[in-house]
Amino acid sequence: MVLYTSPFPNSFLSVLHSFSWGLIFPCYWLADRLVASFVPTTYEKRQRADDPCYFHALCIIITTPIYLALLVASLPFALIGFLLWSPLQSARRPYIYSRLEDKNHANGATLLTEWKAAGSGKSFCFGSANVCLLPDSLARFNNVFNTQARAKEIGRRIRNGASRPQIKIYIDSPTNTSISAASFSSLVSPQGGDSANRTVNAGIKRTTSMEYKGDNSGSNNSEDSREDKGGAGEPNEGEENTCIVRINGEENGHMSDAEMDAVNGQAHASGPAEPSAEGDAEISKTPNHKQKEGDSGSLDSYSASRESLVKVRVGDGTVDQSTVNNKLLYKASIMKKTSVRKKKHTDETFDHEISAFFPANLDFLCLQEVFDKRAAEKLKEQLHHYFEYIVYDVGVYSCHGCCSFKFVNSGLLFASRYPVMDAAYHCYPNGRGTDSLASKGALFLKVQVGSTPQDQRIVGYISCTHLQAIAGDTTVRCEQLDMLQDWLSEFRKSTSSSSTANPEELVAFDVICGDLNFDNCSSEDKLEQQHSLFTHYKDPCRIGPGEDKPWAIGTLLDPEGLYDEEVCTPDNLQKVLESEEGRKGYLVYPTSKNHSSSQKGRKASLKGNGRRIDYMLYTEEGLYLEWKVEVEEFSFITQLAGLTDHLPVAMRLMVSTGEDDP
Repeated sequence: MVLYTSPFPNSFLSVLHSFSWGLIFPCYWLADRLVASFVPTTYEKRQRADDPCYFHALCIIITTPIYLALLVASLPFALIGFLLWSPLQSARRPYIYSRLEDKNHANGATLLTEWKAAGSGKSFCFGSANVCLLPDSLARFNNVFNTQARAKEIGRRIRNGASRPQIKIYIDSPTNTSISAASFSSLVSPQGGDSANRTVNAGIKRTTSMEYKGDNSGSNNSEDSREDKGGAGEPNEGEENTCIVRINGEENGHMSDAEMDAVNGQAHASGPAEPSAEGDAEISKTPNHKQKEGDSGSLDSYSASRESLVKVRVGDGTVDQSTVNNKLLYKASIMKKTSVRKKKHTDETFDHEISAFFPANLDFLCLQEVFDKRAAEKLKEQLHHYFEYIVYDVGVYSCHGCCSFKFVNSGLLFASRYPVMDAAYHCYPNGRGTDSLASKGALFLKVQVGSTPQDQRIVGYISCTHLQAIAGDTTVRCEQLDMLQDWLSEFRKSTSSSSTANPEELVAFDVICGDLNFDNCSSEDKLEQQHSLFTHYKDPCRIGPGEDKPWAIGTLLDPEGLYDEEVCTPDNLQKVLESEEGRKGYLVYPTSKNHSSSQKGRKASLKGNGRRIDYMLYTEEGLYLEWKVEVEEFSFITQLAGLTDHLPVAMRLMVSTGEDDP
C-alpha cells in the first residue's frame, strides 16, 4: 500500500487548495478571534479580579467593531474561496504521512536497532492523549486557550518526557517498599561515553537497581549496553543504552528521615538543568505554559522540585563528578519490582502508577482532537524531534466520504519510532449533533518492528479512534464500536501477506487506543460496557462491566479547576490525584455517582475514581501463536497539566518469544 505524503495527488491541486484556503483564512481567523474575546477562561477571570488595571472590557469595546468591519469585508473573498475549496476535497487524500529525512533532527531519540526476535522478548510502549487542539474560540468552552502555543508546548513536553532516561528503581527488600513517590526520582545521568562509570555503588540503606536507557545525544552505545545487560540479567533484547546503577545497603531496607533529608539537601550540588532555548519566550504567554518551582512538565526548565533531585553518595563521601553528568538532570517514574513489591493491590501482575512524565522510550503515540491544522503543524514539528514517522491531518472535509458536511478533520494524529507499512482511515457515518461537523473516525496502522533470522517481518497493528461525545448517544457509540471491529478485521486481511502454511509476517501485537467517550462505571454507559469489543480485547484497568480495578482513575479533568495552583503543574497534579480527596475535587465522576452540580461542594457524596474515557486495549487473538503478550506497566500521566482537560494514558506491552538470550 502506498502511503500518502501529500494531501493531493499533484502540485496543481495543492496550489489551488492553498489559494482557496488563503481566501477563506482571514474570515475564519477574524471570526475565531471575535468569538474568543467573549468566552473567557477561569484563568482570565481571576486575572481580571486580581488586577484592577486589567481593561478587558475596554479592549472588547475597541476591538469588536474592528473585528466586525474586517469580518464583513472578508466575507466575499471567503465565499469565493469556499466555492473553490469545497469541490477540491473530493480529490483530497485521507491523511498525510511525514517521515523525518534528517535523522540529526531527532536529537532526543535513541537510535533503534532492528529486533531479531532472538532473545527472550521485547517491550513496546504505547501512549494516548486527547489534547483539545480546537480553534481557540471552541477550545475556550473546555476552559483552555492559546491553541497555537499549547500545541508547541504539548509536543515539547511529550518528546522531552519520552526521550529522558528510563530509570526503574527495583525494591529488593521484602520488608519495606515505602519509596513510591515519582516526585522523588530525579537522577543525574551518567557520562554516555565512559563505560567504566556505567555502574555506581552507593551507601544508601536500601538495595535498589536503576536502569538508564538512552540519552539525548542520540548515540548508539549498543556494545556497552550489551555488556551491562549481561551483568544485570534482566533487560530484554532491543533495550539500548542501558546503565545499571546499584545502591547497596542494609538488609532492613530502611532509610531514615534524617538520611533522606541529607540526600535531598545536597541536591543542588550537581547544578541546575540546562535550559532549552526553543519555545521559552512563548511559554510565558499563557498560564498553561508557566514554569513554576517544582514544575516537571519540561525537563529542561531552570528549576526543579526539592524532592526531585537526588545526590548519590559512595561510602562516606560523594560520587566523583566524573562519574555523572552534572548538567543533565532527569526525572523518572519509580517502578517497583513485581516479584517483591508490596502494593495495596497485591494480586496485580504488572506495574501501575500516576506519573508526572510520559514513559521513557515511548514507541507509539495516538492523539485525539488535533483539529486545528496550524496547531497540527507545530505539534508535528516538535514530535519529529523524537518520532521519525508521523501520520497527521487525518480525515475528510466537505461532503466527501461521509453523509453530512464536515468542517474539520478527525483530529487523529499518530507518531511512531518504527516505520509505518500501511495505513487506512474510515469516517463514522452516524455522527450526530455537533459531532457530525467533524469527520470522526478510526485510523488503522501496520508497523514493522523487526524481522526474524529467517527474514520474516515482525509487525504490529495499532488503531486510533475517537467516538461520539454527546452524552446519552449510547446506541451511536455501540454502532461505531461495531464498525471499528469490522474495519479493523478488513484492514488486517487486506494488509496481511502471510498464510498459515507460509507465514511471511509474525504479528507481535494488536492495540486499540483512543477517547471512547464512555466510562466503565456510569449507569448510562451500560450498553458500551457490555460491547463485544471487550470480549476480544483486554482492558488492563477493567475487572468487568461496571467495575474498574481499584487503582484505575478517571482521565477526564474538571475544566473549572485546570488553573488551580494545586494542579497547574505536573508534579502538583500527580500529588493531588494520588489521594482520594484530591481526585474528588478535580476529576469528573460517573453520572450515577455524582448528582451534584458542584463537585467541590459535595465531596463526601462522591465514590469511585472518576470517569475513565481514554482507553488502551490489547488482544492476544490473531498474534503469532508461539509468542505471549502481557502488560508490563500502565500509567496515568500528568505531564500535560494545564494544557488539556484529559489525562494521557500509557501502556507497555512485553512480547515474550519464549527463547533464552544467547
